[in-house]
Amino acid sequence: MQQRPSVFKACVFLFAASASIAGFVQAADSKLDSVLARGHLIVGTGSTNAPWHFQGADGKLQGFDIDIGRMVAKGLFNDPTKVEFVVQSSDARIPNLLTDKVDMSCQFITVTASRAQQVAFTLPYYREGVGLLLPANSKYKEIEDLQAAGDGVTVAVLQNVYAEELVHQALPKATVDQYDSVDLMYQAVNSGRADAAATDQSSVKYLMVQNPGRYRSPTYAWSPQTYACAVKRGDQDWLNFVNTALHEAMTGVEFPTYKASFKQWFGVDLPEPAIGFPVEFK
Repeated sequence: MQQRPSVFKACVFLFAASASIAGFVQAADSKLDSVLARGHLIVGTGSTNAPWHFQGADGKLQGFDIDIGRMVAKGLFNDPTKVEFVVQSSDARIPNLLTDKVDMSCQFITVTASRAQQVAFTLPYYREGVGLLLPANSKYKEIEDLQAAGDGVTVAVLQNVYAEELVHQALPKATVDQYDSVDLMYQAVNSGRADAAATDQSSVKYLMVQNPGRYRSPTYAWSPQTYACAVKRGDQDWLNFVNTALHEAMTGVEFPTYKASFKQWFGVDLPEPAIGFPVEFK
């Protein structure tokens, strides 16, 4: 009878020790440690979609996704240049994570519940939606003006099976013309064959940045979707770190960098994060 307490204590001790060892091994195997040991971050991204990821005149990658990768690299090494970008197709974004070819994918990935079964998504860094591009001298100012015009408004859109339905979510009576390419869609607006073009709001904003004074856009946008980076599942330390880097870029010490990038690619001056009670808990 006197031996039972000691046997019980021994079992508890062994269990605690095993848990500690397991926790240590898990921490030691974290992607965070291997990236720090390697000395640079590897980010999977694209190269053909401005303003997200594309090659500049110098042949180097640039864009908002590229800047996000550099922000994470700065968090790791206090040096935004310590990052290697692996150009990948859209259908390689998840496989390259699962095979450890990249540490993270940052390639305007739309967050969905089905994808979240395959990868771990970081904090979102952009909320996309459909916006309208109009000539600067358009008689239509806001969405209400376009809606009031009914079928007198013609909207150009990139051809796809959902194009007409998508436009009619915001403009139920508009005439919808579908085009085979983005260039043809914009040409329709430039020539006056279409009153507006419906496309990703990020593309609308970028085109306005590239062509000052030529276009305008109503404040209204619709059909929201969330963009986030993705990492391999099962490594909470690595996910926590990337989330911390992104969080502080959007709300904390690295906000000036995020703000400058947002202004460069989307032409928008972001408001400064409120000081005082953390917005996350409101």
